[in-house]
Amino acid sequence: MANQEEIKLLFAEFPREAISWRAQTVTKNGDKAMALAYIDARDVMDRLDSVLGSENWQDRYEFSGPRTICYLSIKVGDEWITKADGAGDTDVEAEKGAISDAFKRAAVKWGIGRYLYAMPTPWVPCETYEQGGKLRWRSWKENPWDFVRMPNAPKPSAASQKRELSEIDKDLADCHTIVAVDKCAAYWRDVAAKDNWSRDYKQAAADKFEARRNAVQKEAA
Repeated sequence: MANQEEIKLLFAEFPREAISWRAQTVTKNGDKAMALAYIDARDVMDRLDSVLGSENWQDRYEFSGPRTICYLSIKVGDEWITKADGAGDTDVEAEKGAISDAFKRAAVKWGIGRYLYAMPTPWVPCETYEQGGKLRWRSWKENPWDFVRMPNAPKPSAASQKRELSEIDKDLADCHTIVAVDKCAAYWRDVAAKDNWSRDYKQAAADKFEARRNAVQKEAA
């Protein structure tokens, strides 16, 4: 059974690698799309299991025409408390998609992933294709995280960002494999996003990692 402190843990943010981005709207010329952050239903299940234990939550579903209602119950003390929400059929695997969406929406009422609704929705360069006379999203050309500007996040000074770039150089000096370079790049991408680096400095960092990858490949050859 869950207590109040455990319930609060449901509100915690997810690792960035668990966050996916879907395109909501594509520009008229198809060069960008509005990116919306979301999590997978399995991530929600894992959060419930890890915080509460698999025996202390349960879900059930009702179907009303094209709409699916999820009732998500958590055992708090000796009482089962239920919160519910619903979703309509999706374009792909309609019923399965509706169950997944309804489950995630019910979980939001327990605080799981609720912070994602406050996430910025940046316009991100993308690839598109034409279908039925309309341009549709195919894939992202760049990482949406690089375009996220968190509300009220302080802007770092140019001097502080230059210092961080110098630290990247030091870290890369110890990277002698592509795997090591990629791990270093992933770490600094998170730092750049968290500290709200400007796009120019993010690009400068990306150029450093690409240069080091090329150097490692030449050394290996």
